[in-house]
Amino acid sequence: MKFKRASFCIKIVILAMLVYGSISLISARERTAMAETDRAALQAQVDALLRENAELEYDIAHAGDPTVIAEIARTKLGLVMPGEKILYDVGN
Repeated sequence: MKFKRASFCIKIVILAMLVYGSISLISARERTAMAETDRAALQAQVDALLRENAELEYDIAHAGDPTVIAEIARTKLGLVMPGEKILYDVGN
């Protein structure tokens, strides 16, 4: 009788351990998937910042170049050279 009762208790303990292990495994997989998503988002931010950094380094290296100065004046300040005409497309 004692052997059957002990065997039943062992089966319950083993079943409880299997359930706990399964839940832990599922939880670990979810955390891993979330961490992978976060890593991908952070990598995209790093790539964007590296591109921006490269552009800024180029601007610093070519700060005295008249072509770069003229391009900055056109794009960021909206300036034009004397005699130039700006045409705006209002058809869209």
